[in-house]
Amino acid sequence: MLRRGFLIAGVFAGLCMAGSLPASADDKDNQVYLDTKDGRITIQLRPDLAPKHVAQIKTLTKQGFYNGIVFHRVIAGFMAQTGDPTGTGAGGSNLPNIPAEFSKEPFKRGMVGMARSASPDSANSQFFIMLNDYPSLDGKYTVIGQVVKGLDIVDKIKKGDQNDNGKVSAPDKIVKMQLATDAK
Repeated sequence: MLRRGFLIAGVFAGLCMAGSLPASADDKDNQVYLDTKDGRITIQLRPDLAPKHVAQIKTLTKQGFYNGIVFHRVIAGFMAQTGDPTGTGAGGSNLPNIPAEFSKEPFKRGMVGMARSASPDSANSQFFIMLNDYPSLDGKYTVIGQVVKGLDIVDKIKKGDQNDNGKVSAPDKIVKMQLATDAK
């Protein structure tokens, strides 16, 4: 019995070191503050699920890339999308696209995923926050994190026209996005 306890503890410790368990909600190294006119949204990034995507989001955040970018596509009951400097849904950053890092993590309310074109390996800078559970996205888009505080703020993001694929006229924007470790 004692040996099994040590074995289980050893396996658990090994999994923790390998990064295959979810990040703690107080892991400031992988936390992003996304400020809007209505308040702050705190996103816990998940490098255990998508290390390349998380690294790209962190790099762009440190560069100030997301500051002032609009939520160009917001569909009530589905998701709020941002991260395109052109505000059209067709733009991205100067960094290379990222190969898909699909996981079994479900797209539930508050989850954050990377937007992409029809090619699974086309994610770059755009991401979306789920307004509701949406299982049809599971395993088809990369989960990069989840909102751990401020879902009420997410709900206040201006919604787009349902008849125009969620296109938002006079959209809300990211006032400032920063890593928790860099927050002032």
